[in-house]
Amino acid sequence: MPTQPAAPPVPAPPPQAAFGETLQRVQRQLPPGSVTLAEIRDLIGADGLLVLTIFLSLIFMVPVSIPGVSTVFGLAILMIGVSRCFNRPLWLPQAIARRRLPADRLRTAIDKGSVWVKRLERLCRPHRLDRVAASRAAAGLHNAALVFAAVLLMAPFGFVPFSNTLPALALLLLAVGLLQRDGWCILLGHLANVFTVLYFAILIAGGGVAILEIFRRLTERGA
Repeated sequence: MPTQPAAPPVPAPPPQAAFGETLQRVQRQLPPGSVTLAEIRDLIGADGLLVLTIFLSLIFMVPVSIPGVSTVFGLAILMIGVSRCFNRPLWLPQAIARRRLPADRLRTAIDKGSVWVKRLERLCRPHRLDRVAASRAAAGLHNAALVFAAVLLMAPFGFVPFSNTLPALALLLLAVGLLQRDGWCILLGHLANVFTVLYFAILIAGGGVAILEIFRRLTERGA
């Protein structure tokens, strides 16, 4: 009997585009002077919401001070997470979309934060723990984690060291993991969220103890 022809090999999934290249392209195309969040969104493109999340999170990984940016960028990332949760196009309030930001400081932040981008690109492995990354059942949890990390980024602890860095790290890991379908990276993002909550809890508890101690000393002096 004639032998059956061998089945053709299953082609490997195409490699994911390097998000670092997209960030560098956006950096080069930033206009002089100032730029709005809507302009940044348009530069990255309609299909790059996770890359936009990486861009907005990267600002908090380096010591470049831009007043009020944690609220603006945090709210934008929150809207990205909500749009992913409900599978809707990204909508930004006009007050956020038209907020002007210094383009030179954004360029500086991308320059200094490029080391994080390179590290993440080296550490990421597309389709690692693919069930975690691509599971529809877990997609809602991952998107909710993006929203939660954005809320933590907006918390009023900007004067405290690492209060913006930790939630930004969680956002970076989650966005990169979802973009590259790397389950390990996503799990590290969830872990960073947990660590941020513990850090904030310690800050709040320590602040409460300090206030009680001050109150006790004041009452002792008044007695």
